[in-house]
Amino acid sequence: MAHMLYYHSASSSEVIADEQWRMVKTRGNQFVVGDRPFYVNGFNAYWLMILAVDPSTRGKVTEVFQQAAAVGLTVCRTWAFNDGGWRALQKSPSVYDEDVFKALDFVASEARKYRIRLILSLINNWDGYGGKAQYVKWARDDGGLNFTSDDDFFSDQTVKGYFKNHVKNMLTRVNTYTSVMYKDDPTILAWELMNEPRCTSDPTGNKLQEWVQEMAFHVKSIDPDHLVEVGAEGFYGPSSPARLPANPNTYAGQVGTDFIRNHRVLGVDFASVHLYPDTWMSGTTLEAQLKFVASWMEAHIADAEGTLGGMPVVFTEFGASTKARTSGGFNATTRDQLIQAVYGQLLDSTRRGGAGAGALLWQVFPEGTDYMDDGYGVVLPRAAATARIMSTHSRS
Repeated sequence: MAHMLYYHSASSSEVIADEQWRMVKTRGNQFVVGDRPFYVNGFNAYWLMILAVDPSTRGKVTEVFQQAAAVGLTVCRTWAFNDGGWRALQKSPSVYDEDVFKALDFVASEARKYRIRLILSLINNWDGYGGKAQYVKWARDDGGLNFTSDDDFFSDQTVKGYFKNHVKNMLTRVNTYTSVMYKDDPTILAWELMNEPRCTSDPTGNKLQEWVQEMAFHVKSIDPDHLVEVGAEGFYGPSSPARLPANPNTYAGQVGTDFIRNHRVLGVDFASVHLYPDTWMSGTTLEAQLKFVASWMEAHIADAEGTLGGMPVVFTEFGASTKARTSGGFNATTRDQLIQAVYGQLLDSTRRGGAGAGALLWQVFPEGTDYMDDGYGVVLPRAAATARIMSTHSRS
């Protein structure tokens, strides 16, 4: 009898836990789960699916979730793509490697265990893991089509068809570990259309804008329940000339993206912004870079609240490389200053009910993955001061 009672209490607490594990939604400029505000305090780990494919490295996925959860992190952004090439998820258009897809299933099921939500990015602007260049190459090889540049990814019907199919295949995938379809899984916080989209061949921004409109609509037509974000770096473009001086440099305003316009698209639920003072302003002093951090964040938070009519803004990538050789480069101590500056600004926004809804550090690694470190890597057990900052922030 005692055993039966114990059993019942366990299952009812599980039911309560599941009640809290509902889809993240937006309400005004905040995220909510049910009636409770949800704060995005997280990290990037783009490599999760790749390491999960191999049984000898699969444990690293669990390890990084465990360490992140221990310091109070609640969200992880990772790649839901690997097109062509080594350990490809998508070997050719709509042809998937089931072992790699199962690895992504594993990532989602582990994230759920550690109560970490995922932002899943659907394609790369850059060549890493295939990206738009691989899609254009597929179309060229398949149909002998003539392309002027990889930017034709955004306008060519064949290529857009490939991408739309990938979106559909991803959203309607049934997770082999949990038996839940991706589009029904509350572990997924949001779909990201593309990692850092740029269309430099069209500085007016029209080509990219049309693509964002079409793809946001496409995602929502299959999965109306999840949030969608663009994946952009947050550069201001021609639609807001008064904001151009807020960009880190002149070039940033000419890469075909447009923060204001891109986020006025139907189906885009929150704004995404990146923040890399070290590479965007290399050679300037740390002081100048921290000043830029403050003004860049202020501008985007103000625009999310005002011009964009009240939507949350998440700094989906921010970080500094400790390998930088330039003057004004970061080391572990100054990187912690950057992290504190970003968190401080977000807390100010949260306390006044503003649109600053969180940030994701680029990037967190588990032990023994130094070979992947691009200089931005933080291994929490080895970075006590950084872990402390993150932990304190998650409690404030």
